[in-house]
Amino acid sequence: MTNIRELDPGSSPLAYYGAELRRMREDAGLTLQQLGGIVFCTGSLIGQIETARKAPTRQITERLDAALGTGGALLRLWKLVSRSQLPYWFQPYAEIEAIATSIATFQAQLVHGLLQTEEYARAVLGAVTQDRLAERVEARMERQRILDRANPPLVWIILDEAVLHRPIGGREVMRGQLAHLLSFREREDVNVQILPFEGGAHAGLMGSFTLLRFEEEPDIVYTEDYDRGHMTFNPANMRDRSLRYDLLQASALPVEDSAKLIAQVMEERYGEHP
Repeated sequence: MTNIRELDPGSSPLAYYGAELRRMREDAGLTLQQLGGIVFCTGSLIGQIETARKAPTRQITERLDAALGTGGALLRLWKLVSRSQLPYWFQPYAEIEAIATSIATFQAQLVHGLLQTEEYARAVLGAVTQDRLAERVEARMERQRILDRANPPLVWIILDEAVLHRPIGGREVMRGQLAHLLSFREREDVNVQILPFEGGAHAGLMGSFTLLRFEEEPDIVYTEDYDRGHMTFNPANMRDRSLRYDLLQASALPVEDSAKLIAQVMEERYGEHP
């Protein structure tokens, strides 16, 4: 078994979290089993977290903070751990996304990560490998917390109609995902438009992209391929993508008509009697 004393706490956020948890537990005079009993899990699980062999969840972190009286120290560390579960090439984008005041994106294949349900995200992230799937799904769900902050970003999402028809995860998962999209109709800071098939050729045929805007930082264009993300501050690129986005918005259905199409596809394609 790996010994926590052999781990370098500076080697990763997960290792640092484990080292701090062990220090706090020992300072409190608790065994693994005693702490596990307090937070409703096994002592073995606590040991795996302390030895950086298993990533903690937000829920268990909140319980550990309460049990050990840390004042939220572990939850602050957990946010670093959660972000480290994202692909290494995606982590810089996630940090930038978290402070954006405006997020405008066109998605040609999938629902954007900020609006994915847990089941849909699990199907997407598990399409290639199941390795650390639970941790990767939780990291994606954690990204969505920016929508619940006191001053959330203005989010404007254009989805190709193909996104509605691709049955990611099966009929029940898609029905839940489309219902989730409809739930944002009551929010003024989240808008969803659908680019219909009948529009033919459009300004987004080259693929998905995202525009991020900030209060004090330069605007950013973000794109990605199979194994890396690309961020650029280049003004020419920003002008080009901004023009493309304006054209896509003009071609997309208005927000209310988009909601009607989402509801129609949800019932006709993924209803109880499709």
